[in-house]
Amino acid sequence: MRKGVKAAVVGGVFAVMVGGAGYGAYNVVTAVSGDGGVGGPAPVKTGKPSGDEVEETTRKFFAAWEKGDASEAARYTNDAGGAEPLLAAYRDDAHLTKVRITPGTPSGTTVPYSVRATVSYRGRSKPLSYDSELTVVRGVTTGRALVGWKPSVVHPGLVEGDTLVTGEAASPPIQAVDRNNVVLTKARYPSLGPILDALRGRYGDKAGGTPGIELSVRHADGDAGARTLVTLAKGRAGRLRTTLSASAQAAAERAVQRYPESSVVAVKPSTGEVLAVANHRKDAFNAAFEGRLAPGSTMKIVTAAMLIDNGVTSMNGPAPCTDTAVWQSQTFHNLTGMAPNEKATLANSFMRSCNTAFVKLVDEKPLTDASLTAEAEERFGLGRDNWKTGITSFDGRIPASGGPDRAANAIGQGDVQMSPLGMASVTATAVTGTFRQPYLVSPKLDDRPIATARGLRSGTAAQLKQMMRLTATQGTGARAMANLGGDIGAKTGSAEVDGQSKANSWFTGFRGDMAAAAMTEGGGHGGDAAGPIVADVLRTSG
Repeated sequence: MRKGVKAAVVGGVFAVMVGGAGYGAYNVVTAVSGDGGVGGPAPVKTGKPSGDEVEETTRKFFAAWEKGDASEAARYTNDAGGAEPLLAAYRDDAHLTKVRITPGTPSGTTVPYSVRATVSYRGRSKPLSYDSELTVVRGVTTGRALVGWKPSVVHPGLVEGDTLVTGEAASPPIQAVDRNNVVLTKARYPSLGPILDALRGRYGDKAGGTPGIELSVRHADGDAGARTLVTLAKGRAGRLRTTLSASAQAAAERAVQRYPESSVVAVKPSTGEVLAVANHRKDAFNAAFEGRLAPGSTMKIVTAAMLIDNGVTSMNGPAPCTDTAVWQSQTFHNLTGMAPNEKATLANSFMRSCNTAFVKLVDEKPLTDASLTAEAEERFGLGRDNWKTGITSFDGRIPASGGPDRAANAIGQGDVQMSPLGMASVTATAVTGTFRQPYLVSPKLDDRPIATARGLRSGTAAQLKQMMRLTATQGTGARAMANLGGDIGAKTGSAEVDGQSKANSWFTGFRGDMAAAAMTEGGGHGGDAAGPIVADVLRTSG
């Protein structure tokens, strides 16, 4: 019988008490001895853990962790089964020793702390230090004060399924360069960090380098994107050429710093090459490529193409902008302060971003619930989950929706989801009439297939481009695009999110042979936050 387990036979009943568990359950020994009186089982504690409980729980948890006793440390969490393997890997797979944990000042039940340790492997050793935090919670069944378990307790860079490993790197290091052979580093382009990690995981063994010895975060879905924490022995870097432009990337890095939770992508419409990708977020998520959010009125580019291609209207055809529009019992409104225009053309309603004009037109024949989906997939190459950009990306979700969502989808709400990458591609397709799948690394490097689509009729593309020009010079995008010379166009968008006080800000535009799209969560109107970000990047297009 393992340590911490006691068995007792009392009155023919076999009772097992495991370690410190079982609080709130009937205590057989106490009942028999009479030490507890006639009160029966002790009551289970409820409510937030007290300060004393927080201190005691974290002290015991940290002490066990420092000793490398994964089993003991896991007992002080609310998920021992999930905690023990990761804590054991910290000791056995990551080869981390001499662990010292210094707690900070608690804030309620949340305790910040600093960790100092040494990673040692095959005669080599280096220090590791980082900060993290945990929260003490009340055990649901036991009432004990326990560490609320999640992988970031062990290291802030860990998410579910991750682990820490020290050994030969999963892939050789890379020296990523831009289209003009300018070296791209995390130090100079901070938001490229996760992207460079992903490129290393995907192409490290194809770039001609040799692996070193590292402590890294390994992901459950494979080694792509593994993050290096400590390098014990350097490998030889292979050279990987990307499609990025160092000047555009630098502008994108600066631009997203304007607003938190912002992302931007720029592509070259004539080729599909990604010129810049940047994120300013609390996490390391590449929302620019992988975000899945409603794009608001930027989706009207695709909707307008659907209306033109199906003969419903044209750039100079009717698209009345009314105060409200009702579609299958749901009432749709425009932005506050927008004056109605019953005689508006599609171009006028597009550049003013009139929701009601688009809602009223999606009821026209021959349109169906699937028309927007067909336009997005067949003409713009969206929503088929088949883009191979070189790293993980999302190419949109535009499902065939009935009921009120058919109208909501048309204005970029409802069931529609896009990423800034997807919207930059939409603009690139509108500008050239040809869909060219965006990519960050040449498909020739690994012979991966590139997605294709029919693209737009020349007349449709010409109308879309002209409407975007009007939006950038006379419409909702004019303020953000001011002082930009050359051939320019834009479309604004704002997407309301339940429980969010301000809408997400979206903006997409073009200048010459560059198309860009940005999204700022909680940024408000499209021209307020995302617009200036896009304009800053487009200024580098020359």
